Amino acid sequence: MPKGLRIVACIVLAGAYSMVADWAARHGHQIILLMTSPAGGPNRYGTGHVSLVESVPPEQDVLITTRLRKIAVPVVAALAPDLLIPATFPHRIPPELAAIPRYGALNMHPAPLPRGRGPNPQRLIYEGDDTIAGALHRIVPEFDAGPLLSLQTRQLPDEVTSDDILTSWGELLVVALEDGVPRAVAGEPGVEQGEALATYAAPFTEEERWIRWDESSRRVQLRVTALNLTRPMALALLDDEAVSIASVRPQPGAMPEKAPGTVPHRSGELALVCTNDGVVEVTTLGGQGIGKSMVHHDSRLPTPDSSTSRLEIS
Repeated sequence: MPKGLRIVACIVLAGAYSMVADWAARHGHQIILLMTSPAGGPNRYGTGHVSLVESVPPEQDVLITTRLRKIAVPVVAALAPDLLIPATFPHRIPPELAAIPRYGALNMHPAPLPRGRGPNPQRLIYEGDDTIAGALHRIVPEFDAGPLLSLQTRQLPDEVTSDDILTSWGELLVVALEDGVPRAVAGEPGVEQGEALATYAAPFTEEERWIRWDESSRRVQLRVTALNLTRPMALALLDDEAVSIASVRPQPGAMPEKAPGTVPHRSGELALVCTNDGVVEVTTLGGQGIGKSMVHHDSRLPTPDSSTSRLEIS
């Protein structure tokens, strides 16, 4: 792979910028433009673009825009980059923009594509998938559907934490960059995704935030970890009190004493709760209930993104 590739990176979160920038620096490439956007909204990236701009080196050129066709296309065309790489960017990349780079526009997506297309890749974990992945694919008009240049997978550990998932995603996506970018530069078209296996990872609904104790301890932990990956979202009933759940840890060898949902012990922020096959240690947020009214409705809950300007990479 030639050194000195000129890259436009489309990013909102500072961690994603560091990942791409470190990879570029190792290979002598240059991020000639960082493009970011405030359009992710409070439920996805918050004010991540502000933190991003504050964290990048002062010599890094930055474009903040929500208008990709009118603003980004002429700017990027004038720069004539070799690659365009989105990572945590809240817009679908339009064909006019994807067509500009010499070696193409390559999307990074933390899911085992074609499964897990869409803005919520942690949904696969929520639904019990033990495999996580990092993919690099060419951008096409369809959502996360372009030919794969690299797909890296890993099994989840027996006990899953948010840090485990985020660390694994970062490592797998870097390997995907290392493996996939040389293929793109060499002109390889990539491997077509199998549409028969494609699934869409939609945002979590209000009902999906509520943890059910009549499932296995493993499934309960996966659901809580997936919900709380970027911000606390998991809710549950403990002794008929609605609470926010920070984390869940299965207790090895413990057998349920009573029906699922029974709380044999509770002290402050910690509680032991019976599942259908064991016992989990539950940590609540602040040890405080969230209020009975939230059992049926929480106005702070995110709603699925129905706009036409969609995230191409989660």
